[in-house]
Amino acid sequence: MPTAAIIVAAGTSQRMGFDKLAASLQGVPVLMHSIRAFCDSPSIDEIYVVCSEARFDELVTSTFSKPVVRVDGGDSRQESVQQGLRALSPEITIVAVHDGARPLVRGDDVEKCIEKARQFGASSLARKVTETLKRSDTEGFARSSVDRALLWFMETPQCFRLNVLKRAYQHVRSRNLQVTDEVSAVESIGISTFLVESSGVNLKITIPADLELASYLMGQDVWAD
Repeated sequence: MPTAAIIVAAGTSQRMGFDKLAASLQGVPVLMHSIRAFCDSPSIDEIYVVCSEARFDELVTSTFSKPVVRVDGGDSRQESVQQGLRALSPEITIVAVHDGARPLVRGDDVEKCIEKARQFGASSLARKVTETLKRSDTEGFARSSVDRALLWFMETPQCFRLNVLKRAYQHVRSRNLQVTDEVSAVESIGISTFLVESSGVNLKITIPADLELASYLMGQDVWAD
């Protein structure tokens, strides 16, 4: 099954205060790390990067081992993903959508996610909630505990049979719904997503301290294994 990755990288990095995707991480832009992870994935045939020309021009595209195509983004994440879907080659049947700000994603996790998408139609990397959760009142006081047994933090990539994700976004668009990820989009048409537990830290770069942590983790043998 021909498989493509859509790497979403059209955000403005407002919380960061500077372009986090162009920021140096171990001497390479954050976005480069994310793209390379999918270049190294045996199941991926094509990569579509949804970003501005200026951001794409920061990349050393000659080092990519697979076709990498730039696509203009939209005003929101879901619009950017839809732009990527429209650009896919007609032979693509499986698509992996990844946040460009997650440069630590492991290749074996990408492969697991794609395999489960082929099997079930929809899958996503995720991390089990391990912290104690509390529900508060309107004044900010803790009032009760929340059972975390079946709770997960959602990550990317989120992988789908292409016809499933396209149908989900057609539904979202026709009803003017707003979704924050692709799993939410397919939920809107009644399709469940299989959750693949991340085998390592799949950090999203959100604040400056995340760059320091990511750099530290990349320097550890355990991350590279």
